[in-house]
Amino acid sequence: MLSNIVYAIAIAFILPLTLSAQQTIKNAPKREFRGVWVATVSNIDWPSKPGLSVDQQKQEFIGLLEQHQKNGMNAILLQVRPAADAFYAKSREPWSQWLMGRQGIAPAFGYDPLEFAIKEAHFRGMELHAWFNPYRATVSPNAIISKEHMTVKRPDLFFTYGGKKQFDPGLPEVRAYIVQVILDVVKGYNADGIHFDDYFYPYPISGQTIKDGETFSKYNNGFTNIKDWRRNNVDLLIKMLDDSIHHYKKYMKFGISPFGIWKNKGEDVLGSETNGLSNYTELYADSRKWIKEGWVDYINPQIYFSFTRKAAPFATLVDWWSDNTYGRHLYIGQGAYLMNQKMEAAWRLPNQIPDQIRYMRNNNRVQGSVFFSSKSFSTVARATGDSLRNDLYKYPALPPQMPWLDDIVPNIPRNISVVAKADGIYLNWERPLHALDGETASGYVIYRFEEGEKISVLNPKNILKISFEDYTSFIDTDVEGGKRYTYLVTALDRLKNESEASDPVGIEAL
Repeated sequence: MLSNIVYAIAIAFILPLTLSAQQTIKNAPKREFRGVWVATVSNIDWPSKPGLSVDQQKQEFIGLLEQHQKNGMNAILLQVRPAADAFYAKSREPWSQWLMGRQGIAPAFGYDPLEFAIKEAHFRGMELHAWFNPYRATVSPNAIISKEHMTVKRPDLFFTYGGKKQFDPGLPEVRAYIVQVILDVVKGYNADGIHFDDYFYPYPISGQTIKDGETFSKYNNGFTNIKDWRRNNVDLLIKMLDDSIHHYKKYMKFGISPFGIWKNKGEDVLGSETNGLSNYTELYADSRKWIKEGWVDYINPQIYFSFTRKAAPFATLVDWWSDNTYGRHLYIGQGAYLMNQKMEAAWRLPNQIPDQIRYMRNNNRVQGSVFFSSKSFSTVARATGDSLRNDLYKYPALPPQMPWLDDIVPNIPRNISVVAKADGIYLNWERPLHALDGETASGYVIYRFEEGEKISVLNPKNILKISFEDYTSFIDTDVEGGKRYTYLVTALDRLKNESEASDPVGIEAL
């Protein structure tokens, strides 16, 4: 992820250019993926430093969620395995050093950061995707590691590149191990998705060689070209994970966030009109193939470039990816961390990211975006957060549906009732009956209409509350005495399919 910053800076740029004022701006859609990466490696986003108490960690994470919820986000991509370590209790790997300051030290008995994060996100109507770095094992040559770390227990599974240890993707045992690590979370937690970023084979370093010749000799699988073999090694892991994740939980999403360029047109006529580092050639990651084969539910390319980045313009890459989605979802990785930076004049234009969102909304094959990273909205991208909260993300949104995983909608919530009390209007209802796929409800959407408003669930302006928890009550405290309100409730299943609305119920606030 951070390697992209280096490559983004390195690419040439030309004078800034904003979108045409005549371009149509769509209203905020009711369904749109609005995610933010929360990086734990080196305490980039959370926790702010190692060694915080459980209460401090919880307070920081809740504050982070509250900020992003106000900005209109509906998904958190939380880094739970930055370096063959864990931010979760049900792990075969040691606790991460970025929790308590030393690898292998538990934060406190009974506290599970991932479990806590999922619960708090769901309460706020936000998905939680568990973000894994599959191959990275250490982040520096002098990393202090636990005796329980795999680099100590099984040094034969790794190679060193640039002073850092990485799992050797060519070893069948490595692929099997990584799948099991991820299945620990799939089976043990109520997460909404499994997520990878751009780290597969390492970003190239001048003078460095990947030491996997012996593995290639032993496990070449009939390949004679080591580069093709490396790409196939990554393909094998992605395919295994797609099969394994959906075997255990059909509704769990699997997505990958590769570097923004698959191939340049100079490498392949199917590539984009760009001229930069490419997934396929330098990173041995055939990102287009994963979505073409249907091995991922969403692709989330990191297009950390402005509209005017000469070698890799934002619009060029968005258009290219939108032509290569093969029916899966496309979420664009946006570089919030670049706002107000000096490297390029375009990033000092306050409308750079808002215009990117407007551009994406004009393409019906783009279903949303994810911002890198959380902390940016408290620092360089504060004004961007204001634009989201007050304009582009002013109204809530549900994540887009994935009909290839589940297209059966839940049944309608039953027996909705409302009661006006001095402190607000109390809503209660009963869970819906089981749908054809056996699901009842995993969450609800509450709609509120003022007197005279058209009753319709199509407009997100009328969404009062989204929750991804199975609570069957709600108190609306934001009401005016003497005013009449009408409420509807819909049910959501695990993949956010939405039921028909309940019958409307009206009441006058006290």
